[in-house]
Amino acid sequence: MSIIWFSMIIFGMIVAIFNGKIEIINDVILQDAQEAVIFAIGLTGIMAVWLGLMNIAKKSGLIKAFALIMQPVTKLLFPKVPADHPAISAIMMNMVANMFGAGNSATALGIKAMEELQTLNKDKKAATNAMCMFLVINMSSIQLIPLTVLKLRGDAGSAAPTEIIATSFVATAVSTAVGIFVCKVLEGREG
Repeated sequence: MSIIWFSMIIFGMIVAIFNGKIEIINDVILQDAQEAVIFAIGLTGIMAVWLGLMNIAKKSGLIKAFALIMQPVTKLLFPKVPADHPAISAIMMNMVANMFGAGNSATALGIKAMEELQTLNKDKKAATNAMCMFLVINMSSIQLIPLTVLKLRGDAGSAAPTEIIATSFVATAVSTAVGIFVCKVLEGREG
């Protein structure tokens, strides 16, 4: 992927040089670098809030309570992960962060969940069914309130940034259901 991006950047620079528009390169570099920093700082606030809330929820026992309520679902999705294993709490925190559209915060929680799942893995060079299922759920993630997208739409000047909530929920619910179904089918083919 790095080679593709590098090639596209170099190709763009060569085209600008041949067209005599070298000043565009400087303008783009300066403007886009500034926009990237502003964007990253804006998302840092959301990420800090969500990681803080997830930490509070974990320390208060809320995540453990939620994991108990969700135990029938997690047992179905992750049958080989013990109900009291730390991976379940990490998976729950990741799922909650994803449901509320805090994808950047969910990334840190997802890494923790994968680390915990890896402790149950006998073959450290191959992913387990639980790891694959978690990855599918994490990537498709049902979005109740897509906070990051709402923030981006608001920053871009959208007149109604929240109008995408219902369609986002439907699309992500369908993608998650399809992903879970495919994982279960492929798990069943394991011999």
